[in-house]
Formats: sequence, C-alpha cells, structure tokens
Amino acid sequence: MNTPLASVDVLVVGGGINGAGIARDAAGRGLSVVLAEKGDLASATSSASTKLVHGGLRYLEHYEFRLVREALKEREVLLRAAPHIIWPMRFVLPHHQGLRPAWLLRLGLFLYDHLGGRKLLPGTRMIDLDRSPVGTPLKPDYRIGFEYSDCWVEDTRLVVLNAMDARQRGAEILTRTALVDAHVEDGLWVARLQGPGGERTVRARAVVNAAGPWVADVLGARLGVNSGSAVRLVKGSHVVVPRLYEHDRCYIFQNSDGRIIFAIPYEGAFTLIGTTDEDYKGDPGAAAISEDEIAYLCRLTAEYFQAPVTPADVVWSYSGVRPLYDDGASKAQEATRDYVLEWSEANGAPALSVFGGKITTYRRLAESAMEHLKRSFPQLVRSWTATAPLPGGDFQPRGVDALVGELRQRIPDLGHAEARRLVRAYGTRVWSVIGEAASAEALGRSFGAGPTEAEVAYLMDNEWALRAEDVIWRRTKLGLRMTEEEIRRLDDWMVARTVGENLGGQRDTCLLYTSDAAD
Repeated sequence: MNTPLASVDVLVVGGGINGAGIARDAAGRGLSVVLAEKGDLASATSSASTKLVHGGLRYLEHYEFRLVREALKEREVLLRAAPHIIWPMRFVLPHHQGLRPAWLLRLGLFLYDHLGGRKLLPGTRMIDLDRSPVGTPLKPDYRIGFEYSDCWVEDTRLVVLNAMDARQRGAEILTRTALVDAHVEDGLWVARLQGPGGERTVRARAVVNAAGPWVADVLGARLGVNSGSAVRLVKGSHVVVPRLYEHDRCYIFQNSDGRIIFAIPYEGAFTLIGTTDEDYKGDPGAAAISEDEIAYLCRLTAEYFQAPVTPADVVWSYSGVRPLYDDGASKAQEATRDYVLEWSEANGAPALSVFGGKITTYRRLAESAMEHLKRSFPQLVRSWTATAPLPGGDFQPRGVDALVGELRQRIPDLGHAEARRLVRAYGTRVWSVIGEAASAEALGRSFGAGPTEAEVAYLMDNEWALRAEDVIWRRTKLGLRMTEEEIRRLDDWMVARTVGENLGGQRDTCLLYTSDAAD
C-alpha cells in the first residue's frame, strides 16, 4: 500500500544524533519536517560512542583548535540543556615516562581549560598519585598525574530526546522506515519510504542526508547525486568489565602507538574501556569487535592497573563505525573528527549531506545545517537551541538529588538506586513514566533489574521502543543486569502489547466502517 504524505519542507534521512538534532532545530524554526530512520533511533554510530561530551584533548596534537574550542563551549551548553543525562566527570591522566613529557601535558591542559571559556566545570590540577586515592588502582610506576574536567552523556538518550523535542515542535519521526529512492519533479524531491505500514511517498523541498556511515550510499544510490567528497569509515570498539576500582574518577591512558583509551565507571558495577581506531570495509551494520581489539584494550589497560585485565573479564562489548570526512590522514586515529556539510542540487532541488561530526558538536552542526538551508528557506528565524532544555531537563536550579527526593516521597517503597536511575533517565518526565502510581507495586510487573510495565509502556508510547533490545540497550543499559529469560519475557510482553494495540485499532476501524455503512 502506498500512502502519500503531504509535502514538507525538509526530509531528514537518518535517526542518529545529527539527524535528530537537525530535525529538532528545523522544526523549532517553523519548517515542516519528516525524519526517516531505517532502524531504531541511535541504532548505529550514535549508540557506539565512548559516552563523552568532551573537547577532545588529543585533537590539540593535530592542531584542530577550532573543533576543540567549539566542543569545549558546547560541553556547558549541553550540560545546561540536559542535566539529567549529562553530568560532569573528572579525568585522571597519569604521566607515562617515555611518552609525552609532563610539561607538554601541562601545556595541553592549560589550553584545554581556557580555549572554550569554561564557566561551570572545575579546572585542571596536578595529582601526587603516591598519596591520592586515585593512584591506588595504578601501578607504582605512575607517580604524578593531572586531573581535568569533561562530561558524561547517555548517548542514545540524547538522540531520543532530540527526536522527542522535534516531534513536539511538529516534526514527524518515522523509525524502521528506509529511504528506497528519490527523484526530482518540478523542483521537489519525491522520495519513496518503506516502513512497517508499507510504502509511503513524501515530497520535500530539501533533503538532509544524515545517514552516518551510509551517507555516500544515500547520496549516490538513493538520491542519484554525484559527490566530490569521500567518507572514511573508522571502526571504534569498547569493552565492559566488572568494576576495576571504587572511586568515581575516569582515567585516560596514553599508548606508545599514539592512541589513548579511557577507563570509565559504568552503570554502577562496571568499567567501560575504549576505544580503538581502525579503518573499516564492508557493511557498517555488521561491525563487531575483533579478538585483536579485545586483546589490545585489555593489554593497554593492564599496563596501568595493578589488577590484571584479560579478555576473560569482558562481560559485554560493542562496536560502531564512524563516518569521518576523508582528509587523507595516514592513520585512522589521525583522521579529522570535524564535520563537513556538502551542498548539492539536482534539477534545482537541494540536498545537504553530513560527513563526520561528534556527539559533542551535534547542536552546532545542526545550526550550520540551518545556515546552508537558508538558501532555500530565507525566512528561517534565528537559532534557538543554545538556551532550550531538552525534554526532562527543565529542573534547574533544583538538582538531581532534589528530584530523587520528590520521587521517593511520592513512592516511598521505591529504592534510592532505582529512583535515581529513573530521574537520571527521564528528568522531570519521570512523572509521566510513573503516572498516578503511589507505590512500587502500582508500576506493574518488574522484568528484572529495574524496568517495570509502567516504564516500558512509557518507552513504547513516547520513545519509539518496539522490542526488548530497544529498551535494554538503547533507552537504558539494563541488559547488563538482566538474564536471557528476563529479556525474553520483556520482549514477549512488548510484542503482545503491540499486537493488542493493533487489534484494537482494527476493531475500531471495523466499527467505524459499520457505522458509515449504516448511514
């Protein structure tokens, strides 16, 4: 069945952070927007990050001062917009004899502190690792270090919140909906979209190609546009192991090959280690960590920590493919993380393609995309996203702890850890999650490790979750704590709920049809 859509201003292809951010910005400026994502939101690169909102300390070595400055400024913009899913973290950089000298580290961190106009986050300090608790997990070879600030982000939730805000401002978000092809008629793009309900057609004045690792395929094979730019696919992999230390600091470790890796407290009981950088060929959707990558991450971590880290310790891993702009860098880790926007036209119809980018700068990338789109939409209003909170982020000056207290007052038998998890995930929208519930029992059945019927129903109704995988790996990370049987029961419940809703809709349709016939 082909269901035509009304003509819109912009069709955004891709539901990662860049696509969702552009859809949000465009809808907030009064444009009509449709976003089409072939899978679930944040189901590729945007869910495979190191989960950091950061300036990128190592990019200073590659003289990417503009990118670092922009990213450092964005840390605090995003921290204000979504303080429930983004929060400050302190990073410990041990000095490694034989690698970068201490004076160079100090200079780099001085620039890092001052390049972006830091206001909210504390600055760098030197640490005596022999005396500080943060030196306890490390080998005695590491005597001094530096501690500086960056931020943590729940990356997939950041994507979903941008999509939710875009929808609230009038955008239509279509998940599990792929772009089949598009051509130009009378100066408009006519795009065929294939989704759960069949094929649909949308006419759009402009197309934004934010397909991530598939950007070149969409541009050439789907839109039929010849591009002068190339994308370099670089795979990054991470591993998760049981918690390696008790404190709340992160570590950034140098390596003799020029790479760095992070060791970050993760989901309470774990440590996240990553990332790798290696060129990738093949289907980006099939990216998976290799045994060599696991061994590499464990080996480098074991060089710093007293406790050994081995591949047998890995409880979970993930890989993603970064669609970097191909600047001709010789090594994957040296390829630019900056973004490039390419403007193309086919018979007068514009297409804007996004190459590269990082989570931290997605909002500025969206603003840059709007500047390009002014060619077709000169009536666009000024930028607005720098001061607008994301859904659930409107609880300042109250902090997370105050909101946790309010939630526990409402549901006294809800444990502190669970209340904090809910507030961290949903912010002020936690009241929509719990509804009228005044007890933990009223939230419905628990599927293990936290998610209840009330929470899962909220995710299905408001955040495009369809299957258990969407809930336990992208809307949350509760899959780390759930058994296979619990996951299966959750998936069965979600499928049954979807089938029930569809049957209810069919019954309503039948009743309407009968009523019309009687008239």
